[in-house]
Amino acid sequence: MYSQKFNQIFDQSVEDYHKWDNVDATIANPYKVSSLEYFLYLKNWIDAVQWHLEDIIRDPNIEPAEALQIKRRIDKSNQDRTDLVELIDSYFMDLYSKVVVEKDAAINTETPAWAIDRLSILALKIYHMKAEAFREEASPEHKESCYKKYETLLTQRSDLSKAIDQLLSDIESGKKYLKFYKQMKMYNDPSLNPVLYSRG
Repeated sequence: MYSQKFNQIFDQSVEDYHKWDNVDATIANPYKVSSLEYFLYLKNWIDAVQWHLEDIIRDPNIEPAEALQIKRRIDKSNQDRTDLVELIDSYFMDLYSKVVVEKDAAINTETPAWAIDRLSILALKIYHMKAEAFREEASPEHKESCYKKYETLLTQRSDLSKAIDQLLSDIESGKKYLKFYKQMKMYNDPSLNPVLYSRG
């Protein structure tokens, strides 16, 4: 099933990132450029970097100038993430473009790529919650609490994986049809953000 491959790629990316555990580490994407696997690996790597930037910016002793620099970096990361999700949805639009849609076919509340986006974040949550559950210097209570959360996250990934596989199966068979709207974020666009265009 699709989700098994997605999860394998995300877990691989998470493991690869933590070999360096550095937000400035150079990505070594092992997949063919512009393939679905390539975009999934890149997507998770961006998520991993942003995860750790979010940790860094919460340091109460961080210098304001550094915090602003990181905030700008997070903003760019969010845009890159959105662009990749839309690229992955375009892949599925092309893949299923010749499917004969049933007359009473339904549309889903979210696209496959946005569901896959949540799967990518879950891979990171699982990795870090497991690390907390086995952190040597942590208290027994902390470890027990984190292990229960870790088990819940595994269940959540299993449920989401099944839902994604079902959605893709329904699209393949014509029971559901794929349609997506680009995010059209306004705050990054100098022509749409009043703070930016009023300075022109």
